[in-house]
Amino acid sequence: MRRLIAIVAALVLLVEACGVVLVNWVLGLVARNQNMSMAGIDPHAISVGSWVAGALFGLFLVLCGILLLIIGIRDRALGRFARITLIACAVVHAVLGAFTVGLVGWQAFVYLMVVLALLVFVLVTYAKERPAQEVGAAPEDGPPGAPNGAPAAV
Repeated sequence: MRRLIAIVAALVLLVEACGVVLVNWVLGLVARNQNMSMAGIDPHAISVGSWVAGALFGLFLVLCGILLLIIGIRDRALGRFARITLIACAVVHAVLGAFTVGLVGWQAFVYLMVVLALLVFVLVTYAKERPAQEVGAAPEDGPPGAPNGAPAAV
């Protein structure tokens, strides 16, 4: 089940990356064609900024989608870099979800929360398990280094 969800999350992020790039490309064209200016900024700078921002965010989403695809195919957790990248992607989706309620509407909010839920599910189900000793649990009986339940030396 977790493999399927990781692959679905990867596909959703790849589609979202295409949508983000397309929207920013259109916004850049609109800003350039309408000769719009914000606080005296050159319209060309606004359109190029929109295109660059769309490309960078699209590349970030593609990277996250590829990482999720690798996780789904291998069916095991990746390293620290992948976890940090996916956590950052989840945080971005949470923050964007909070902003979209007022700006775009509830449909966009629901979409972003579904993507957030997919990311969190993958992060939680593919968490690396650590032995109890690393977590900080002390042995029940006996001296340090002795197996649990071993009698203490008197």
